[in-house]
Amino acid sequence: MKIASKFTVHANCKILLQDMNIDVETVVAYSKLPADILNREPVMLSPKEYFAWWLAIEKAANGRDVPLLVAEHLSVEVFDAPLFAALCSPDLNTALSRIKHYKPLIGPMKMDLEMNDKTTTMGLSCYGYEGAVPAVLVLTEMVFFTKLLRMATRYNAIPVSVTLPELPGNIEAYEAFFGCTLKQGEQLSIAFRAEDAARPFLTANSSMWSYFEGGLNQKLADLTATATTVERVRAVLIESLPVGQSSIEMVAQKLTLSKRTLQRKLTDEDTNFHSVLQNVRSELAKHYLQKSHISLSEVAFLLGYQESNSFIRAFTTWFGVSPGSYREQLAS
Repeated sequence: MKIASKFTVHANCKILLQDMNIDVETVVAYSKLPADILNREPVMLSPKEYFAWWLAIEKAANGRDVPLLVAEHLSVEVFDAPLFAALCSPDLNTALSRIKHYKPLIGPMKMDLEMNDKTTTMGLSCYGYEGAVPAVLVLTEMVFFTKLLRMATRYNAIPVSVTLPELPGNIEAYEAFFGCTLKQGEQLSIAFRAEDAARPFLTANSSMWSYFEGGLNQKLADLTATATTVERVRAVLIESLPVGQSSIEMVAQKLTLSKRTLQRKLTDEDTNFHSVLQNVRSELAKHYLQKSHISLSEVAFLLGYQESNSFIRAFTTWFGVSPGSYREQLAS
């Protein structure tokens, strides 16, 4: 799995903001990012800054629903290379697979895909940021993938389900757009019928895809050179902990490094594998306890512990309070 620690706001964004009647200068001011961010070479943003940009767009919209504005005004003109390459795909299944592969070039979010003979389901989660993903970005992602399918097929595909951590206030308008009832749940996801996911894209263009593929692969390869070893280890652990894998040998193998080389690289960054593992576990533990109602035994499992007591002892060491007490404090 490749990750990036910095992301760009593409100049094309100005077109979309203008079409949505959102003042670009106001967005930049609210975001507290450089004033010339959209007028010079790409400015690299941290995940926190990337999410701040989206919150600034929402604030500058003055109460209007940004995701629905995106649905109304989205056009090929505002697509960057990874998304335009997805539009060249033969169908949604291929497009989602390509976007998943190139997602690190787009933003600090990881995609999960599950395809079977009934549905294609896409899940999203963020990395590199402890706070909640802005609801405006969450909804915009769901709107975008629905709009992509409809644009490419010229068919009004209706999702089977849309699951959000937080339901929007203007829920009727969103249900009218999607054509289905929105559900609240821990996992951000959207599912389409298998026949819709396999419906041919009228925008398919294999020659154009070949043109984009080389450049995108090079950019993706460059991420490995720019991401720190700690960031790469964290990315592997976040993906592997829920299935009970947390050993340094496993991480080294996924990063195509020897155990000794991985240890040396971490030492060069003034840390070690145990510290990175504990940091990831502690951050995820707080996230699960804050954002969900799953049991402590389930949290322990998701963090790669074989028994609940080991998790409880570790959490108490990290934060000076048991996970049960921590959750009670949140509730009060």
